[in-house]
Amino acid sequence: MIEFTSVWGAFALLGSDLNAWLYLLPGLVIGLVFGAMPGISITMAMAFALPATLYMDFLPAIIFLTAIYTGAGFGGSVPAVLMGIPGTSSAVATTFDGYPMARKGQHNQALGIALASSVIGCLMSYLLLLFLIAPVSNVVLRLGPLEMFAVAVWGMLLLGSLAGSHLSRGLLAGVFGVLLGTVGMNTAGFTRGTMGIPWLLDGIPQIPAMMGLLAASQLIGLINTNYLITDESSRKISFSKIVGGVRMALSYPTIIFRGSLIGVIIGAIPGVGSSISNLLSYSETKRNAPDGDTFGQGNPKGVIAAESANSSSEGGAMATMLALGIPGGGATAILLAAFAMHNIVGGPSFIANNKDIVYALIFSNFAQAILLLFVGLGFVYVASYVVRVPLRFLIPSVLVVATFGAYAIEGSAAGPITLWVFSVLGWAMVRYSYPVAAAVVGLLLGGLLEGNLLRTNQISGGDFIGYGLERPWALLIFALMLGSLMLQTLSKRRRRKQTEREAQANAASEAS
Repeated sequence: MIEFTSVWGAFALLGSDLNAWLYLLPGLVIGLVFGAMPGISITMAMAFALPATLYMDFLPAIIFLTAIYTGAGFGGSVPAVLMGIPGTSSAVATTFDGYPMARKGQHNQALGIALASSVIGCLMSYLLLLFLIAPVSNVVLRLGPLEMFAVAVWGMLLLGSLAGSHLSRGLLAGVFGVLLGTVGMNTAGFTRGTMGIPWLLDGIPQIPAMMGLLAASQLIGLINTNYLITDESSRKISFSKIVGGVRMALSYPTIIFRGSLIGVIIGAIPGVGSSISNLLSYSETKRNAPDGDTFGQGNPKGVIAAESANSSSEGGAMATMLALGIPGGGATAILLAAFAMHNIVGGPSFIANNKDIVYALIFSNFAQAILLLFVGLGFVYVASYVVRVPLRFLIPSVLVVATFGAYAIEGSAAGPITLWVFSVLGWAMVRYSYPVAAAVVGLLLGGLLEGNLLRTNQISGGDFIGYGLERPWALLIFALMLGSLMLQTLSKRRRRKQTEREAQANAASEAS
């Protein structure tokens, strides 16, 4: 629970060191700009700024890096909404409904919704971290490969909801994505599907492949179109509509809370993080929504679910890093590197001896989230002008930036080659009505599924059932998964009966 003496110590630290506050705004702006550039990940943005923290004191340095983390977490949603390009892997689910909203001329509202969901998700995650940092760290220590496999299986259930009207094509695209995710050398030492290409030993580069499937393929399909939004009257940039989108997000507190909770829990699991949490939150929201059939066509609830989980994953990852000294992903690994540069080791001893610093970091993140709302409003207003740029200029510009971003990620020609190969593949899938999103989900989860299944097999000696019965957290995750599916089935049956009754009532009224 909260120790109030340490809380007052945190306020004293933040009040005595004005440098800690001076780095908030530059950190957020750097994060927003880097996050909005296709292919430039959160980790790269933080790594870019890491050397500068050598010349700062410890607290301002960590606050500066977490501000970049917060800004980049939302920045990735801007190209996801406007161009269908997830700026980061954690913004994949945002493209499912954000981009269709933009194509319908609702880009202002979609960006406002994404911003508000990110801000509230970030606030809620750090609020939960404030009260639950110790319990969360204890739970994370009890999670093994079987529990992570269960989380990945839950994520795979999203494939059914992404299949659209052709279930068989959706499942085929998903299985194809899983197979792509297993290319390379697995944890048992077996090599598959590399075709003798050395850089495929580590697997297909996920970010360039994802950008190719989701982004470049869409842009190639728009070559004969003049603008992203065909209706000229809908291309207007309206600050009031962006603010209206913020208010719209606030009208769905249940979706935001569920997304934030999923984000914190999944974000706390090392190696899983926001790339999975936004997909799980989107899937659960679609299952529980009465208008679930409209998801993927520009439903604002999909954007809210994805962005709230995406941003709240930051709090979960920070809990694992601070309490256990374990990086949940690349961004928290950069933060641990900053700890080491200042001769500080994260983990249980850090929390026990420096609770005032931990609380100071949490309170500074509250300030970051609030400041993000105002900085983000200005940022998305400027970014919205993309819809007024003719596609004959926009398409080549974005493809060039994406190519450079893919090269920056891999540090070799492997990134651009992967981007262009998957661009053609994605265009072909769109051309023949195969859901690209299902292949992306399979690609993201394939390696996670296989790796954790192999580790579970090695630990259990092949006795999956006996080992599973000894893992209460795995049983709980599978039980929650089954409960979710049962609720979805009951909800669909109830909606179908209600539709039939309404149809009968309408028929009776017309007959009379």
